[in-house]
Amino acid sequence: MGQYLNSLKKSASGLGGLIFCGCCMKPAVPEGGGGKPGPYKRPPVIINGKQAKTVDIHTHCLFQESIDLMGENGKGIVPPVKGAQEHFIVIEERIKDMDAMGIDMEILSINPYWYKADRDLAEKVCALNNQKLAELCAMAPTRFGAFASLAMQYPDMAVKQLEEAMTKFGLQGAAIGGSVLGDDFCHPKYHPVLAKAEELGATLFIHPQSTPQLESRFKGNGWLANTIGNPLDTTIALEKLIYEGIFDKFPKLKILAAHGGGFLGSYAPRMNRSCFISPSNCNPEIKLKKLPTEYLNQIYFDTLVFTGEALRHLAAQVGPSQLMIGTDWPIPWEEDPVGHIMNTPELTDEDRYNILGANAVKLLNLKI
Repeated sequence: MGQYLNSLKKSASGLGGLIFCGCCMKPAVPEGGGGKPGPYKRPPVIINGKQAKTVDIHTHCLFQESIDLMGENGKGIVPPVKGAQEHFIVIEERIKDMDAMGIDMEILSINPYWYKADRDLAEKVCALNNQKLAELCAMAPTRFGAFASLAMQYPDMAVKQLEEAMTKFGLQGAAIGGSVLGDDFCHPKYHPVLAKAEELGATLFIHPQSTPQLESRFKGNGWLANTIGNPLDTTIALEKLIYEGIFDKFPKLKILAAHGGGFLGSYAPRMNRSCFISPSNCNPEIKLKKLPTEYLNQIYFDTLVFTGEALRHLAAQVGPSQLMIGTDWPIPWEEDPVGHIMNTPELTDEDRYNILGANAVKLLNLKI
């Protein structure tokens, strides 16, 4: 941890004992969904005599001070969804939610709303976000970690922000969009950010902001900008990283994908045939060291895929070692994350123990 975060922890030591949490199969939220969890505390998950620590790597927050910096462009940043107000964390209330769902620790992130901002404004927004995230984590260090905010549209600045986030603020990495306003971050201009993440051992958490090029087609019923646009943008981002040779260039780069990696896990083997079928659509100068699907075994994914069968398939495709809890909380997409893992077929007890938290602890070097 950085000196800044250590000093904050001392001032917040009164909240450091908030560590008991666990799970059972009792619903944490009223039937029908959309309600807030009650004060119920789930008992610990015990697997083969060991208590499983539960870590949710996909949770969100917002800080009003940062939004205010955006001025008129700050309107619409708060998502028009259930759980919107809870993005502005009241620690005691968020911990009640966590206890009710059986979550020991949340890794917080802020979806990037500053990619259109000019350099000075983007710098100020990210600096404030990262300071506030560090302060929040210090108030309950066994319950919260965080991914930093980066101004990816200015890669040189993002490199400095990432280094500060890891060395000064003691954060776990950074949250980035599936693209930078439709620009893929596999492009060489973003390589300095990827190189710095590899150097620091920082995890880059990909959380999409829809697929901008398809905005007009997403209009209409069903919120398709989210239900299709978000997983599609992640799918494109991951395939671009694979096909452009990023994982060969940066073999120790840690990439964590939201929403189960989008659609990639469901149809990944098609990648292995594309350049064979149509060599003219592939770059002969990029010679991958492995089959495209093999790179999935070095990417990490959250479990936000809704059904046990979908999670079983994802685990079979990428390996249980690559999976960890993700809920999107406080947006109530997944209200029983622990039950989701425990009820997924064909996982071993060791798989469940690791997916519940051990994988995240190892990847993010957590202390819980």
